[in-house]
Amino acid sequence: MKGLFSSVLVAGALFFIGSTLFFTCKGEGDKSRAGADGKENLTAEYVGRASCRECHELQHELFHNSDHDLAMDVANAETVLGDFENSTFSHLGVTSRFFKKGDDYYVHTEGPGGVMQDYKISYTFGVRPLQQYLIPFPGGAYQCLPIAWDTRPKEEGGQRWFHLYGDERIAPDDILYWTRTTQNWNYMCSECHSTNLHKNFDYETKTYNTVWNEIDVSCEACHGPGSTHVDWAWKVEEGASPDVYPDMGLVVRLKDTDNATWVFDPDSTTARRSVPRKSDELVQMCARCHSRRSVLTEEYYHGGSLLDTHWPSLLEENLYFADGQIQDEVYVYGSFLQSKMNKAGVTCKDCHEPHSGKVYVNGNALCYRCHMAGTYGGREHHFHDPADEGASCVECHMHERTYMVVDPRRDHSIRIPRPDLSDKLGTPNACNQCHTDKSTEWATRYLEEWYGQDLLDTPHYGETFWAGRQSYPEALPELIRLTRNRDNAPMVRATAISLMGNYSDPSVIELLGTTISDSDPLIRYASLSVAQYAPDQTVVNMIINSLNDTTKLVRIMAANALSRFNLENIPESKKKLYNDRLNEYVSSLMINADHPGTHVNFGNLYLNQGDLSKAESSYLEAIEIEPGLVTAYINLADLYRRTNRDTEGEQILQSALEKYPELSAVNYSLGLLMIRKGDHEGAMTYLKKAAGLSPEVAQYSYVYGIGLNSQGKPAEAISFLEAALVNHPYNRDILYALTTINMEQQHLETAKQYASKLVEYYPNDENYRQVMEFLENQ
Repeated sequence: MKGLFSSVLVAGALFFIGSTLFFTCKGEGDKSRAGADGKENLTAEYVGRASCRECHELQHELFHNSDHDLAMDVANAETVLGDFENSTFSHLGVTSRFFKKGDDYYVHTEGPGGVMQDYKISYTFGVRPLQQYLIPFPGGAYQCLPIAWDTRPKEEGGQRWFHLYGDERIAPDDILYWTRTTQNWNYMCSECHSTNLHKNFDYETKTYNTVWNEIDVSCEACHGPGSTHVDWAWKVEEGASPDVYPDMGLVVRLKDTDNATWVFDPDSTTARRSVPRKSDELVQMCARCHSRRSVLTEEYYHGGSLLDTHWPSLLEENLYFADGQIQDEVYVYGSFLQSKMNKAGVTCKDCHEPHSGKVYVNGNALCYRCHMAGTYGGREHHFHDPADEGASCVECHMHERTYMVVDPRRDHSIRIPRPDLSDKLGTPNACNQCHTDKSTEWATRYLEEWYGQDLLDTPHYGETFWAGRQSYPEALPELIRLTRNRDNAPMVRATAISLMGNYSDPSVIELLGTTISDSDPLIRYASLSVAQYAPDQTVVNMIINSLNDTTKLVRIMAANALSRFNLENIPESKKKLYNDRLNEYVSSLMINADHPGTHVNFGNLYLNQGDLSKAESSYLEAIEIEPGLVTAYINLADLYRRTNRDTEGEQILQSALEKYPELSAVNYSLGLLMIRKGDHEGAMTYLKKAAGLSPEVAQYSYVYGIGLNSQGKPAEAISFLEAALVNHPYNRDILYALTTINMEQQHLETAKQYASKLVEYYPNDENYRQVMEFLENQ
C-alpha cells in the first residue's frame, strides 16, 4: 500500500469473517435506574418475554413465529424442518446422510481431515429461506453445518438439502471448511441469534462457556433488561405515580416521544418528518446485528452508539462495491447510512413493523406512504409497464443480491441506478440486473433519454472511492471535498477519510485536525484509523485528546494509534490515561482471542511498541489457530524483512505455499522477496502465479508485466498487459505501462492509442498530457 500506510501491515484492523456447551440463565442487566426522588437505585435484569406478554399481548402475537422468534431453537420434532428420514445429499463426491436415533437428529458427513462420521444436531439456526444446524464440538464449541435445508415451497425450488457454497468444493484444509474457526458459531453467529448472549471464551483453557437468557431474539434483545419496567408497571397499578421511574423504567425508549408524523407540504411530492429526528437510538440498536461488525465488549449497552460496543466496517473494498452497493454479506447498516432516507429521518420501524420484522405492506404501496403515487407510480417516472417488474420501486432502487445460495437481500442504500458507471467501477446496476441480455451502453442511452444528461453528469462518490482505492492522485482532493461536505452521509464521509490513508500529503493531516473532533463518532473513528499512520509525531497532540472521547471505539483506537509513537511525546499527565485506554483496547481484543485475526492485531500492536519478540509470537499463534490466514504470514515475513531476516521470511512464506499453493497474496509477497534477494528468475515464477490466480487484482498483473519487460521480453509484456487490460480497462498503471513499452519499441501509433485513453480517463493528470503531446510531435 502507499502513502501513510506501511507496506503490508494492517495494524489495528479487526478481522471479520460471522463437547458440552453449558447454557445457563444469565440475568445481569446493563443499566441502573434511579427513582424520581433520586433515592432508589435499581439495576435492570433480564426477566424473559413471559413477563412482557401479560401487558403486551398484541406485540407478542406479532413476534410469534417471526424470524427473530425462530432465530435459534433446540432441535426437536417441532423445530427441525429438514428431511432426517434417512435422506442423502451428494455434493462434489461427498455423500451425507441425515437420520434420527430415537428423538435425536444426526448427520453422517465428512469432518476434520475429511473423515466421515456421525454428528448429533443440537440446535436449529434460522428459518427463512433456509435452516442451518449446529453441531457440538469439544471445549464448548459449536460449528455450523455447511449443508442447509431450503425451507421455501417445493414449487419455488425448496424442500431440499443444498450446500451453502454451491458448486465450490471446500476441502478440509480450506479456511472456510465447516469445522474451522471461520465457521465457529460461538464467534461468528451467536450474539445475533439469542438474547443477552455472552460468548465467554477462556483463553487459557481454549474453551467456551457461552450463555444466554433466551435462546432466540426476544423482547429484551432490543428493549434491554426489563425488570425495572415490570416493577414500574406493578407500582403504577398499585397507585404510584407514572414518574416513579424515569422513562417508565425502560433501559432504552425506542418509541418516538416527539409525536412526529410524516406530512406532505402543499407543493411537495415527498413527505417530510414533522419534526427533525433527534435520536438514532433505534438505528444504532438494530445495527448491533444488522451490520458487518466485530464485538468490542460483551456488556452490550442499550441506547448507546454502535461504536460503544462494536467495531463496524466502513465501505471497504471486497465488502462493498466502490459506489457503496453491497458486495459481500454486509447486512443493512452500512448501506442505510448512505441513503437519503436516513438523512431525512427515516428509521427501520418506518417501513418494518418492529415486532414481526415484516414490512407494513408489500409492493409499491409501502413507498407510496411517503412518495406520492401520482408522481412516482406512473410511466412518466419509471417508464415501464405498471404491471411489470420494472415498475417496482424496490427492483429499481433496492435491487437484490443473493447470499447463501437461496437468500436474496435488498440493498438499503436506496439509490438511483447508474449503468453509466458500471463498466468503469465494476459495479452492478438495477437496469442490467433485470435486462441481462443488454449492455450497459444500452441502459445508459435509455437513462439519458428518460432523465436527461444532467443525471449522467452528476458526480457520484463511487468514482472517487474507486480512484482512492487505487491511490490515484486525483482522488485526494475529491476525498477531501467529500469529507468537508456535511451534506454527505457520515458513512460516505468516514469512508472518504479512511481512503486518505493511501496518501502521504500535508493536506491529509490538516484535514484530520478538524475531523478528529467531529460530532459523529464514525467520523472520529475513521480519522484515527488514518492518523495512526502519520509519518511523524505531529498528530500526537490531536490523538491524545481522543483518549477522553465519550465513545469506546474512538478511545481505544486513540490508544492503539499512540502505541506507535515515542511515549516521551506524551505529557506525563496523560500517560496513566493512555495506559488505561491501551489496557481497554487489549481487553477488547481478548474477547475474540479465539479468532486468529485478534493475534494478528496483537502482533501489530507489539510491533508498534517495538516488542518484536512478542509480535513474532502473536503472528505465529495466529498461524497456529488458522494456518490458512494469509495476513499472518505476510505480516510475519515483513517483520523478518525489517530485522534483516529475509531468509526466515522466505521460509515462512514457503511453508504457507506448501499447505496452500493457491494463495495469490503469498505468491506475490514471495515474488517481491525474491526480487530483494536479486533472484529475478525465481521472482517471476511467483509473480506469474499470483497474477494467474487472481486476475482481478490489477497490481499483480501490472507488476508481472513490468517484470517481463525488465527481463527483455517486451512482446510478452505487451501481450500479457493487453490481456490484463480486458479485466481492468481503466487501470492507469496498466495503460501507462502499455504506452511506455510501446514507445520504447517504436510502436508509436499503438502507444498513442493508449496515451489517448489515459488523457480521456484522467484529464487532470498533466503527465499524461505531456506524454500525448510528445507522441503527437513524433
